[in-house]
Amino acid sequence: MCAVQEPPPKSPAEIVPYTPGMGRPLKSVRHPQGAHIAALRKAKGLTQAEAAQILGVPQANIALWEKSDKPPRADVLPKMATLYGVKLDALFVDKPSRRKQPVGKAQALFEQLTKLPRSQQHKVLEVLEALLGQYLRAG
Repeated sequence: MCAVQEPPPKSPAEIVPYTPGMGRPLKSVRHPQGAHIAALRKAKGLTQAEAAQILGVPQANIALWEKSDKPPRADVLPKMATLYGVKLDALFVDKPSRRKQPVGKAQALFEQLTKLPRSQQHKVLEVLEALLGQYLRAG
């Protein structure tokens, strides 16, 4: 029989400490909600395993919450807010407004309009309202 040779032990100079950049790169893009939760955890200098231990949940739950739009369970949210040092509502990413914005040339004109003094803005808006009213009535 052949004996398996073990590699010689590494000297302390050869041991490289773990840094956050050493993890595997993500294969998919994180959802904004998950990325926000991950950023809060990293800002506190915690690994997923450490956060999971403190919160009393499996590390897999932390990983799921950080890569998806699935929010943490209701019983975990207050503990998580306390751990990360934020208010409860700060755990959630604000959803972007669905308000329609002018596009293209109209957007550029409205941006120029905002640079005018207030009295001139009112005059331009009065003319615009009058023209739109005529257009809609003729429609």
